[in-house]
Amino acid sequence: MPRRKPTIKTDVIGDLDLNPEVAIDDYRVSRQQDQFFVKPPNWDSAGDNIEMLYIANLREYDAMKQVQIQLLKDAKRQAALNVQRIRKMYKIQERLRKRFVEVNGFIKDCADKKRSADKSIREETVLHAEVTKEIDEFKTSIAELSTFRNALKATVAQFQPYERVLEEVVKVSDIFISSKDCIDRCDALMLAQVEINKLESQKLNEIEEMRQRMVQITSDAALTVLGLKNDLARLDRSYVSSRSTCLKWEKILSACKDTTSLYNLDKERMFDGIQILYRMLCKRRDIVPSYHSYEIDKIMSFIMREMSLLSSVLQELESNKGDKVGAGRMC
Repeated sequence: MPRRKPTIKTDVIGDLDLNPEVAIDDYRVSRQQDQFFVKPPNWDSAGDNIEMLYIANLREYDAMKQVQIQLLKDAKRQAALNVQRIRKMYKIQERLRKRFVEVNGFIKDCADKKRSADKSIREETVLHAEVTKEIDEFKTSIAELSTFRNALKATVAQFQPYERVLEEVVKVSDIFISSKDCIDRCDALMLAQVEINKLESQKLNEIEEMRQRMVQITSDAALTVLGLKNDLARLDRSYVSSRSTCLKWEKILSACKDTTSLYNLDKERMFDGIQILYRMLCKRRDIVPSYHSYEIDKIMSFIMREMSLLSSVLQELESNKGDKVGAGRMC
């Protein structure tokens, strides 16, 4: 069973492009693998020559052509069916569109009818409630009128004797013309009494308001007087405090005034002493005083200069006196 290794050119013993030594090794490796095993054809097989390949390809081509023709027929038939289906679908779509429009219009009509019905129901409900309320009011009024009628009958039956008495009074009286005139005058008297009572209550209320206003005014005046009294007391205390403060400051100012006066007196005395000293120094030097009293700086400078001269003269005299005493001792 021949084996081979996949090379460019192979033989039963391996690669023909290699050396025999290497080819033998490749042959051994090829015998140990089954991947590239090649089974030789049978003795009666025609083999894979060019004619057999042509015949096989021709048969395959004819089969494929028949399949292609069949597929083309099926495609044409399917296209015709698709065209029919599309037309049918368009017709169904158009019918459904019309049906949808009809159903949509019907739904809108139903919605409008429903809204109209709801509106009518609400209006009828409101009207029913109003009518029911009016019926209840009428029933209540009828019941009240029935009660009033019964009460009126009882009142008429109760006051019927008074009516006879009233008629007798009208007959014997010269003031009243008829029973109605008597009743009208009595009603007028009652109305006048009501007005009098109302006016009386009004006047009493006005009097009460005046009293309250007077009390308020009196209390306000009392509060004002009390406030003025408090202000007066506070003003009195302020006056006493201010008076004591003024006396205190008067003492302080009098002391300040005395101090200022003494200072001014001392100042004047000092100026007089300076003037006297200045005149004495001028007289000593037998000169006429040329500075005025307000030229203190110049006068003081002159006095200091003269005093320094006198000091130097005294020092000189003392030194001369000391020299004379020393000379006498030496003699």
